[in-house]
Amino acid sequence: MSDPAPVLVRNSGGPKVVAPGRRSEFQNRSRPFAPSRSWAESRIAACLVDMLLVSAVGLVVFSMRYTSAGHIRAGVPASHYLGFLILYAGLVGMFCQNQGLYQAWRTTGPLDESFAVLKAVTMATLLLTTFIYLSGDKLISRFVVASVVLLTAMLLPAWRFWKREIIKRRVASGRDGRHILIVGAGEVGQALAEHFEKNQYLGYVVKGFLDENAVDDPRVVGSVSELPRLALVHFVDEIFITMPSQREMVDNVVLQAREHNLDVKVVPELFDRLGWRCPIGYIGDFPVMELLRKPIPALGLFTKRVIDIVGSVAALVILSPILCLIAIAIKLDSDGPPIYRSSRAGWRGRKFLCYKFRTMVANADELKAGVRHMNEREGPFFKITNDPRLTRFGKLLRRYSLDELPQFLNVLQGDMSLVGPRPHPLDDYEQYQIEHLRRLDVRPGITGLWQVYARTDSSFDRNLSLDLEYIENWNLWLDVKILIKTLPAALAGSGQ
Repeated sequence: MSDPAPVLVRNSGGPKVVAPGRRSEFQNRSRPFAPSRSWAESRIAACLVDMLLVSAVGLVVFSMRYTSAGHIRAGVPASHYLGFLILYAGLVGMFCQNQGLYQAWRTTGPLDESFAVLKAVTMATLLLTTFIYLSGDKLISRFVVASVVLLTAMLLPAWRFWKREIIKRRVASGRDGRHILIVGAGEVGQALAEHFEKNQYLGYVVKGFLDENAVDDPRVVGSVSELPRLALVHFVDEIFITMPSQREMVDNVVLQAREHNLDVKVVPELFDRLGWRCPIGYIGDFPVMELLRKPIPALGLFTKRVIDIVGSVAALVILSPILCLIAIAIKLDSDGPPIYRSSRAGWRGRKFLCYKFRTMVANADELKAGVRHMNEREGPFFKITNDPRLTRFGKLLRRYSLDELPQFLNVLQGDMSLVGPRPHPLDDYEQYQIEHLRRLDVRPGITGLWQVYARTDSSFDRNLSLDLEYIENWNLWLDVKILIKTLPAALAGSGQ
């Protein structure tokens, strides 16, 4: 008989395995992308923000100088200015890159970062003015150039300071940050963990130590041999090794990390073999040697988030009359609020309030225990086709999935995406086994492969396999295809 699958118990300290079973096949499957970096940490996004801010400053200065009564003054070569503005924005972005301002490991203080920005702006300005001088152009106003340079030199450091504070707050609140395990709970490991905790703008969240010897330390979560299980339980992105001289152990960590697609960094000694030709950078005050790094489609994820924002705003505006009519109909049909708020497990198991139109009686949650024996789904999934708690109008809403429309608010807030695995209630999440956690590697969605291809399938395993297929094969075109196929699937009226 096979060993029982491990089951998780949640508490304030996070998930804990209470019945470990045999190694799951899901542990050997790659995790191609996990959006653990916010848009503000993306190099591409940061460069685009810099260039957009420079462009915005230029347009504002130009408008103040040459626009009156909403019209550009006669004889002013607007297209001429636009060309130089685009050139200047590109030069600023290029020199910021040259100063290392878009490096993920850049961790200097705000003053040093501001100084680097000023150097980049100065070099871009010198190159632009030299170009203007050599071209013999007499149409560009010195006042406009000086004003744009001055405002750019103030605005770019300001937005970086704002970004730094936002990252610190998001990491402190648990909404963001790269989850890490530190191999070695000795002096270096402890100092590294303390450094990350004091400098939360670095974006790292220490989930614990791996160390066979320091068993008395409450922050030691296990040994190196338990890395695959602990990486899944804690949704780990990266491993930091603070004992690189133990070569056999390092080899073992790297092999397991490669198998599970985890990043590995080393706080180096004079280390050879694996460290040959590896880039060395700094995270705060600590030098690190990057041995492995899984590629993250930063541009694709940034584009996905932009599509989510634009799509949810457009949907809320266009559907606002329908949303109001549905809310009124719910109030007329039964007692209780029109919007139902439910705590769900989202990305990396983080709880959020999911919004839906109420389709059941107001005290449906209190009655759930009494109807649980009627559950028609398999696994940690609760669903009843003819649920006695449903209201008359609620059946219609569910049939055409209209009850999901308020979740565009969740998408706008960043708790959900337009496309992704469906978010499960917390009581279903509590029944997850370790291999089920992989569906939480991405943000949950309003629609997904399951809604399109297996809407009436009662099998949780089928649901999970489609979720994993989406995660492992994700690209923007896949999202587009799912969105296109969602509307016909919803209009078919097969919802339950």
